[in-house]
Amino acid sequence: MPTRQEIISGFYGRADEDSRLRRSRHGQLEYRTTMAFIHRFARPGDRVLEVGAGTGRYSVALAREGLDVTAVELVERHLAQLKENGRGLDHLHAFQGDATRLEPFADGLFDLTLVLGPMYHLYEPEEVHRAIDEAIRVTRPGGVLFFAFIPVYAIMYANYLSGNWAAGQEENFTADYRVRHFKEQLFTGYDVAEFEALFADKPVEWITTAGVDGSLEAIEKRADFSIPEEDFDAFADWYLAFAEKRELLGSTNHLLYICRKRV
Repeated sequence: MPTRQEIISGFYGRADEDSRLRRSRHGQLEYRTTMAFIHRFARPGDRVLEVGAGTGRYSVALAREGLDVTAVELVERHLAQLKENGRGLDHLHAFQGDATRLEPFADGLFDLTLVLGPMYHLYEPEEVHRAIDEAIRVTRPGGVLFFAFIPVYAIMYANYLSGNWAAGQEENFTADYRVRHFKEQLFTGYDVAEFEALFADKPVEWITTAGVDGSLEAIEKRADFSIPEEDFDAFADWYLAFAEKRELLGSTNHLLYICRKRV
Protein backbone atom coordinates (compact mmCIF):
# COMPACT_ATOMS: atom_id res chain seq x y z
CA MET A 1 0.00 0.00 0.00
CA PRO A 2 1.31 3.49 -0.79
CA THR A 3 2.11 5.76 2.12
CA ARG A 4 0.21 8.96 2.87
CA GLN A 5 3.18 10.97 1.61
CA GLU A 6 3.26 9.01 -1.66
CA ILE A 7 -0.45 9.48 -2.26
CA ILE A 8 -0.29 13.22 -1.57
CA SER A 9 2.84 13.77 -3.66
CA GLY A 10 1.36 11.76 -6.52
CA PHE A 11 -1.82 13.84 -6.58
CA TYR A 12 -0.16 17.24 -6.27
CA GLY A 13 2.46 16.23 -8.79
CA ARG A 14 -0.35 16.38 -11.37
CA ALA A 15 -2.45 19.24 -9.96
CA ASP A 16 -1.95 22.93 -10.74
CA GLU A 17 -1.91 24.07 -7.14
CA ASP A 18 -0.01 27.28 -7.89
CA SER A 19 -3.03 28.85 -9.60
CA ARG A 20 -5.80 27.14 -7.61
CA LEU A 21 -6.71 30.23 -5.59
CA ARG A 22 -6.71 32.47 -8.66
CA ARG A 23 -8.37 30.57 -11.49
CA SER A 24 -11.91 30.19 -10.05
CA ARG A 25 -14.35 32.33 -8.14
CA HIS A 26 -14.46 29.85 -5.25
CA GLY A 27 -10.65 29.91 -5.04
CA GLN A 28 -10.58 33.69 -5.13
CA LEU A 29 -13.19 33.86 -2.37
CA GLU A 30 -11.30 31.30 -0.28
CA TYR A 31 -8.10 33.36 -0.52
CA ARG A 32 -9.78 36.69 0.15
CA THR A 33 -11.76 35.44 3.15
CA THR A 34 -8.80 33.57 4.66
CA MET A 35 -6.59 36.64 4.35
CA ALA A 36 -9.28 38.76 5.99
CA PHE A 37 -9.27 36.45 9.02
CA ILE A 38 -5.46 36.35 9.12
CA HIS A 39 -5.38 40.15 9.14
CA ARG A 40 -7.68 40.18 12.17
CA PHE A 41 -4.92 38.62 14.26
CA ALA A 42 -1.56 39.29 12.55
CA ARG A 43 0.44 42.19 13.91
CA PRO A 44 3.45 43.99 12.41
CA GLY A 45 6.63 42.04 13.10
CA ASP A 46 4.82 38.80 13.97
CA ARG A 47 6.61 35.51 13.42
CA VAL A 48 4.32 33.38 11.26
CA LEU A 49 4.53 29.65 10.58
CA GLU A 50 2.60 28.17 7.68
CA VAL A 51 2.50 24.37 7.75
CA GLY A 52 1.56 22.82 4.42
CA ALA A 53 2.32 26.04 2.60
CA GLY A 54 1.84 24.66 -0.90
CA THR A 55 3.34 26.96 -3.51
CA GLY A 56 3.32 29.88 -1.09
CA ARG A 57 0.17 31.82 -1.93
CA TYR A 58 -0.30 32.90 1.68
CA SER A 59 3.31 32.75 2.86
CA VAL A 60 4.60 34.93 0.03
CA ALA A 61 1.80 37.47 0.46
CA LEU A 62 2.39 37.75 4.21
CA ALA A 63 6.17 38.04 3.76
CA ARG A 64 5.57 40.87 1.29
CA GLU A 65 3.57 42.60 4.00
CA GLY A 66 6.66 42.51 6.22
CA LEU A 67 5.81 39.57 8.47
CA ASP A 68 8.58 37.10 9.31
CA VAL A 69 7.25 33.94 7.64
CA THR A 70 8.48 30.36 7.91
CA ALA A 71 6.88 28.03 5.37
CA VAL A 72 6.93 24.23 5.69
CA GLU A 73 5.82 22.10 2.74
CA LEU A 74 5.79 18.32 2.25
CA VAL A 75 5.65 18.09 -1.57
CA GLU A 76 9.00 18.74 -3.25
CA ARG A 77 7.41 20.18 -6.40
CA HIS A 78 5.46 22.69 -4.35
CA LEU A 79 8.47 23.63 -2.27
CA ALA A 80 10.49 24.43 -5.38
CA GLN A 81 7.67 26.62 -6.70
CA LEU A 82 7.29 28.30 -3.31
CA LYS A 83 10.97 29.23 -3.26
CA GLU A 84 10.70 30.58 -6.80
CA ASN A 85 7.58 32.60 -5.96
CA GLY A 86 9.28 34.04 -2.88
CA ARG A 87 12.63 34.80 -4.46
CA GLY A 88 14.14 37.99 -3.04
CA LEU A 89 11.94 38.10 0.06
CA ASP A 90 14.22 38.32 3.10
CA HIS A 91 11.29 37.64 5.46
CA LEU A 92 10.43 34.26 3.93
CA HIS A 93 12.14 31.02 5.01
CA ALA A 94 11.06 27.77 3.31
CA PHE A 95 11.71 24.19 4.41
CA GLN A 96 10.53 20.72 3.49
CA GLY A 97 8.70 19.01 6.31
CA ASP A 98 5.60 17.22 7.57
CA ALA A 99 2.85 18.66 9.77
CA THR A 100 3.23 15.77 12.19
CA ARG A 101 6.94 16.47 12.76
CA LEU A 102 7.96 20.03 13.52
CA GLU A 103 11.02 19.11 15.63
CA PRO A 104 13.29 21.73 14.00
CA PHE A 105 11.24 24.47 15.66
CA ALA A 106 11.46 25.39 19.32
CA ASP A 107 8.50 25.57 21.67
CA GLY A 108 6.61 28.87 21.53
CA LEU A 109 8.57 30.23 18.58
CA PHE A 110 5.70 31.67 16.51
CA ASP A 111 3.03 34.29 17.10
CA LEU A 112 0.68 32.99 14.41
CA THR A 113 0.53 29.41 13.09
CA LEU A 114 -1.38 28.51 9.93
CA VAL A 115 -2.23 24.89 9.14
CA LEU A 116 -4.18 25.51 5.95
CA GLY A 117 -3.93 22.18 4.15
CA PRO A 118 -2.51 19.24 6.11
CA MET A 119 -5.75 18.37 7.92
CA TYR A 120 -7.31 17.49 4.55
CA HIS A 121 -4.82 14.63 4.23
CA LEU A 122 -4.44 13.24 7.77
CA TYR A 123 -6.53 10.16 8.49
CA GLU A 124 -5.19 8.20 11.45
CA PRO A 125 -6.25 9.71 14.81
CA GLU A 126 -2.69 9.65 16.15
CA GLU A 127 -1.43 11.64 13.15
CA VAL A 128 -4.32 14.09 13.36
CA HIS A 129 -3.60 14.79 17.03
CA ARG A 130 0.16 14.89 16.48
CA ALA A 131 -0.24 17.61 13.85
CA ILE A 132 -2.50 19.63 16.15
CA ASP A 133 -0.19 19.16 19.13
CA GLU A 134 2.90 20.13 17.14
CA ALA A 135 1.27 23.31 15.86
CA ILE A 136 0.23 24.24 19.38
CA ARG A 137 3.69 23.44 20.77
CA VAL A 138 5.54 25.79 18.43
CA THR A 139 3.07 28.65 19.02
CA ARG A 140 3.72 31.06 21.86
CA PRO A 141 1.22 31.33 24.74
CA GLY A 142 -1.38 33.84 23.61
CA GLY A 143 -0.59 33.16 19.96
CA VAL A 144 -3.29 32.33 17.42
CA LEU A 145 -3.65 29.17 15.34
CA PHE A 146 -5.64 28.52 12.16
CA PHE A 147 -6.63 25.00 11.10
CA ALA A 148 -8.36 24.56 7.73
CA PHE A 149 -10.63 21.56 7.21
CA ILE A 150 -13.26 20.34 4.78
CA PRO A 151 -16.83 19.52 5.86
CA VAL A 152 -17.89 16.11 4.61
CA TYR A 153 -21.25 17.45 3.44
CA ALA A 154 -19.56 19.88 1.07
CA ILE A 155 -17.47 17.02 -0.33
CA MET A 156 -20.69 15.17 -1.11
CA TYR A 157 -22.50 18.09 -2.75
CA ALA A 158 -19.47 19.28 -4.73
CA ASN A 159 -18.38 15.88 -6.05
CA TYR A 160 -21.19 13.33 -5.96
CA LEU A 161 -24.25 14.74 -7.72
CA SER A 162 -23.24 13.56 -11.17
CA GLY A 163 -24.76 10.08 -11.05
CA ASN A 164 -22.20 8.85 -8.53
CA TRP A 165 -23.84 9.60 -5.16
CA ALA A 166 -23.86 6.00 -3.91
CA ALA A 167 -20.11 5.67 -4.47
CA GLY A 168 -19.41 8.90 -2.61
CA GLN A 169 -21.68 7.92 0.23
CA GLU A 170 -19.91 4.59 0.60
CA GLU A 171 -16.52 6.29 0.56
CA ASN A 172 -17.32 8.99 3.11
CA PHE A 173 -19.83 7.32 5.45
CA THR A 174 -20.33 3.98 7.16
CA ALA A 175 -23.58 2.05 6.71
CA ASP A 176 -24.98 3.84 9.79
CA TYR A 177 -23.84 7.27 8.50
CA ARG A 178 -20.74 7.79 10.61
CA VAL A 179 -18.01 9.82 8.92
CA ARG A 180 -15.12 7.75 7.54
CA HIS A 181 -11.41 8.72 7.37
CA PHE A 182 -8.84 6.70 5.41
CA LYS A 183 -5.87 7.74 3.30
CA GLU A 184 -7.14 6.41 -0.02
CA GLN A 185 -9.83 9.11 0.11
CA LEU A 186 -7.03 11.64 -0.49
CA PHE A 187 -9.28 14.43 0.86
CA THR A 188 -11.03 13.55 4.09
CA GLY A 189 -14.05 15.47 5.36
CA TYR A 190 -15.39 16.14 8.86
CA ASP A 191 -18.62 16.91 10.55
CA VAL A 192 -18.08 20.42 11.95
CA ALA A 193 -18.72 19.38 15.56
CA GLU A 194 -16.47 16.35 15.07
CA PHE A 195 -13.54 18.55 14.04
CA GLU A 196 -14.09 21.04 16.86
CA ALA A 197 -14.13 18.15 19.35
CA LEU A 198 -10.53 17.31 18.39
CA PHE A 199 -9.48 20.35 20.46
CA ALA A 200 -11.53 19.60 23.57
CA ASP A 201 -8.52 18.59 25.66
CA LYS A 202 -5.94 20.86 24.00
CA PRO A 203 -4.42 23.93 25.72
CA VAL A 204 -6.29 26.35 23.46
CA GLU A 205 -9.34 28.59 23.62
CA TRP A 206 -11.73 28.51 20.66
CA ILE A 207 -12.16 31.86 18.90
CA THR A 208 -14.38 31.00 15.95
CA THR A 209 -15.15 28.53 13.20
CA ALA A 210 -15.70 30.19 9.83
CA GLY A 211 -16.36 29.31 6.23
CA VAL A 212 -14.11 30.74 3.54
CA ASP A 213 -15.76 29.93 0.20
CA GLY A 214 -19.41 29.08 0.77
CA SER A 215 -21.07 26.77 -1.74
CA LEU A 216 -19.34 28.24 -4.76
CA GLU A 217 -17.34 25.15 -5.71
CA ALA A 218 -20.52 23.18 -6.38
CA ILE A 219 -22.52 26.11 -7.79
CA GLU A 220 -19.71 27.26 -10.09
CA LYS A 221 -20.15 24.11 -12.19
CA ARG A 222 -23.52 25.37 -13.47
CA ALA A 223 -23.54 26.62 -17.04
CA ASP A 224 -25.40 29.78 -16.01
CA PHE A 225 -23.07 30.66 -13.09
CA SER A 226 -21.63 34.18 -13.27
CA ILE A 227 -20.14 36.68 -10.83
CA PRO A 228 -18.71 39.48 -12.98
CA GLU A 229 -15.91 41.67 -11.72
CA GLU A 230 -18.28 44.51 -10.82
CA ASP A 231 -20.17 42.15 -8.48
CA PHE A 232 -17.34 40.18 -6.93
CA ASP A 233 -16.19 42.80 -4.39
CA ALA A 234 -19.73 43.22 -3.09
CA PHE A 235 -20.27 39.47 -2.99
CA ALA A 236 -16.98 38.84 -1.13
CA ASP A 237 -17.77 41.51 1.47
CA TRP A 238 -21.28 40.10 1.91
CA TYR A 239 -19.92 36.58 2.36
CA LEU A 240 -17.34 37.67 4.95
CA ALA A 241 -20.10 39.29 7.00
CA PHE A 242 -21.84 35.91 7.34
CA ALA A 243 -18.84 33.56 7.24
CA GLU A 244 -19.13 32.64 10.93
CA LYS A 245 -22.85 31.84 11.00
CA ARG A 246 -23.20 28.33 12.43
CA GLU A 247 -26.12 27.37 10.20
CA LEU A 248 -24.00 27.92 7.07
CA LEU A 249 -20.84 26.06 8.07
CA GLY A 250 -21.74 22.61 6.79
CA SER A 251 -22.38 23.90 3.28
CA THR A 252 -19.11 25.74 2.74
CA ASN A 253 -16.34 23.83 1.00
CA HIS A 254 -13.49 24.93 3.26
CA LEU A 255 -13.57 25.95 6.91
CA LEU A 256 -11.24 27.56 9.42
CA TYR A 257 -11.03 26.56 13.07
CA ILE A 258 -9.33 29.51 14.82
CA CYS A 259 -8.09 29.30 18.41
CA ARG A 260 -5.69 30.92 20.85
CA LYS A 261 -3.04 29.08 22.85
CA ARG A 262 -3.69 29.46 26.54
CA VAL A 263 -1.31 31.64 28.51
